[in-house]
Amino acid sequence: MSERKPLYESPGEMGKRGFEDLDCYQLALEVMAKVHAFSKTLPADEKFDLYPQIRRCSKNVTGNIGEAYGRYHYLDSLHYYSIARGELLETLARLIDARVLNYINQPEFESLYKLIRQAEQSLNGFMAYIRRQRAGSQEYGDKKIHEDQANYEIYPSDEDLDTNEDGSIAEDSN
Repeated sequence: MSERKPLYESPGEMGKRGFEDLDCYQLALEVMAKVHAFSKTLPADEKFDLYPQIRRCSKNVTGNIGEAYGRYHYLDSLHYYSIARGELLETLARLIDARVLNYINQPEFESLYKLIRQAEQSLNGFMAYIRRQRAGSQEYGDKKIHEDQANYEIYPSDEDLDTNEDGSIAEDSN
């Protein structure tokens, strides 16, 4: 495999930057850029269908990798990395749609397909690394952190209430 030049290089100090240095992020960024370039070639009747869908899911991959990297507990991070992987595979599904509809030629499709699979493999490898590290488990254990479920009370809307002439709520006469 040839060494590729990253699309983005962080201005931060080497070794102290963050998610933008991850191989899985760099590959996802490349997928996003190539998908966006391809999307500009879609026919006009896809402007409100395939065009925004494929662009959005390709961007969500990089966004979820960034969000996952910012989470402290490893289970919380893995949740967002899993979402990123799902978005990556949704991007592939949209490309398959485009191929079936003859919006993309076979060589271009195969190139993107290989890049997406490479990004998926890299993301899976990084997720395995995160599982082994178990960051945050010393402090919080191995249970996923979540907020307690909120209790909501349901009241009738104003239209459903019987009101007096002064606007006060009438007592039930039953």
